[in-house]
Amino acid sequence: MARVALNQMAPDFSLADYRGKMIRLSDFRGTKNVLLVFNRTFT
Repeated sequence: MARVALNQMAPDFSLADYRGKMIRLSDFRGTKNVLLVFNRTFT
């Protein structure tokens, strides 16, 4: 996937939340800020 340029909209994608519910980036369209946190485990 190519990098998103500064001040450009990010491509839509979906991920499962901690309860397993699918969430799409487009669900937050129109909100001012969206914070994404990707937890990584080291086992």
